Formats: sequence, structure tokens, C-alpha cells
Amino acid sequence: MGRHGHPHPHDRDHGGRGDFGVRRPLRFLAHELGLDEKQVAAFAKLLDDLKIERAQAEVDDRRALSDYAEALAGAEFDAARAASAGDRRVSSATQLRDVLVRSLGQIHALLSPEQRERLAYLIRTGVLAV
Repeated sequence: MGRHGHPHPHDRDHGGRGDFGVRRPLRFLAHELGLDEKQVAAFAKLLDDLKIERAQAEVDDRRALSDYAEALAGAEFDAARAASAGDRRVSSATQLRDVLVRSLGQIHALLSPEQRERLAYLIRTGVLAV
């Protein structure tokens, strides 16, 4: 954290970003929201689940890009392969969205009204990215 309670520029990530848009999201959230031990444990699981889903989405995206390249590489354009790659991307994005929505619902239930308001503010102002 930088001065005046604002995130330090290095806490924001522009390459090695963690879940919720900061390098150490659990520590950041625990501090910013005043989480108790039970809340920290629940957040740890939720963040881990999101991390796994995002990693899978990245793998799916790399496979789709490879399939797009292969669709272009042949003597004739392979429209079916390109469409399949697009479908993979859509499916992966849908899965990630579903996990994020489910996680946000669990987070809502976990937090007090004041903590929810603070988290919403952090997301709204761009301090955290979901």
C-alpha cells in the first residue's frame, strides 16, 4: 500500500496480475475489508477456484489461437476448425463467467454490508479488477 491508503503502483499488476486485479489479493482484501479469520479462509478458497478457472481459460485461448493458425495455414481455409476454435473461446468465457458470478454471490453472503460496500467501491474505482 502506498501513502494515504491507496494501493502502491506495484500492487496493481500489468502482467502477473492475481485474482481481483492485485498481486496479493488475499492480503489486500483482508486489510482493505477488515476480514476475520473465517472470511479469510473462505476468500482463500474462492480466489483459488477463480485462479484455476482463469488458468484453464488461458489454456483454452492458446488452443483456440493455435486452431485459428492451423485453419489459415492450409491450402484452403478450414472454416470448421476456425468455428470450433471460436466455440471453444465462447465456452471457456461462459464457464469463467459462471464461476465468477457464483463466487461473487458467495462473497456477498460472506461479507457484512459495510464490507460489501467497500468491496464494491474498490471494484467501481478500478482498484480491483474482477
